[in-house]
Amino acid sequence: MTVFGLPFHPLVVHATVVVVPAAAVAVLLAALWPRFRRWAAWGPVALAAVALVLVPVTTSSGESLEHALPHDALIEKHAHLADGLLPWSIALLVGALVVGWPRLAAGHPRLWTPPRWLVLGGAVVSVVAALGSLVEVVLIGHSGAAAAWSGVATAS
Repeated sequence: MTVFGLPFHPLVVHATVVVVPAAAVAVLLAALWPRFRRWAAWGPVALAAVALVLVPVTTSSGESLEHALPHDALIEKHAHLADGLLPWSIALLVGALVVGWPRLAAGHPRLWTPPRWLVLGGAVVSVVAALGSLVEVVLIGHSGAAAAWSGVATAS
């Protein structure tokens, strides 16, 4: 797929490279800093949800681009690493929801209030998922840049 003659993947990847780390940092801060959690409200959850939508869109567009290019080990490594971001994004959203849920439940007495141990577990999931997402984005980005700048990612 192309947009104005450019492959869609390099365009959508910019959104992913911004939103996934922003979501990871927001969820990490919400998990560790109660004042930020109160201030940010549902922002970290919303960012994590957008990240979860962007990841499969980006990987799908990358697979389309991969099939349009000649086979290369650098592109294959990049694609393999990119496949690992989806589980981190899922965990990030789950952690953000568990950490953010008590704020919503406090304002609505009929909603279930999770026990403290579950919220603490959500905070642990949030921290691990945020750090894992950040590391994964850096590794994927580095491998993608190596593939693009090596000259193998130029289609005629």
